[in-house]
Amino acid sequence: MSFLPLLVDVGTTLEETSGLLQYLLVFVFAAIPIVEILVVIPIAIGLGLDPLATGVFAFAGNILSVYALIVFYRHIARWLEQRRGESDDSSDRYARARNLWDRYGVPGLAVASPVLTGVHIAALVALVAGSRNRIVAGWMTAGILAWTIALVAASAYGVSLLGLA
Repeated sequence: MSFLPLLVDVGTTLEETSGLLQYLLVFVFAAIPIVEILVVIPIAIGLGLDPLATGVFAFAGNILSVYALIVFYRHIARWLEQRRGESDDSSDRYARARNLWDRYGVPGLAVASPVLTGVHIAALVALVAGSRNRIVAGWMTAGILAWTIALVAASAYGVSLLGLA
């Protein structure tokens, strides 16, 4: 599966809008699994959006979608069980996240998830493994915040280094 069309669509959509709408789209894109902060922050900053505002909107979109997942986890799990007839997910992303969970627990999963599995899958793994909602929310917040800061800093530095700003 190629992610290039998705990246082009995110960039094109952000480029075709202006003002506050661009930042609202950063919020929305950051909340979407697969796109998340890892994709939207570098693209938005590369297009000239303010790094601080981009970071704030991207963090808010990503973390609020994870919080919604945590809050509605029981409903989602019940729906998945009815849909599939089972409660276990056998996808590669789930397997990688479960392996991280078994090895490092919630902290390791939260820190590695944006790159390896996505924060939504990681939060689900932690919840399925029996972690308490508050622990998952706290560690996911810390992980997403750390990645947001790192991505904003690296993207802003990269843009200035390339002379795009």
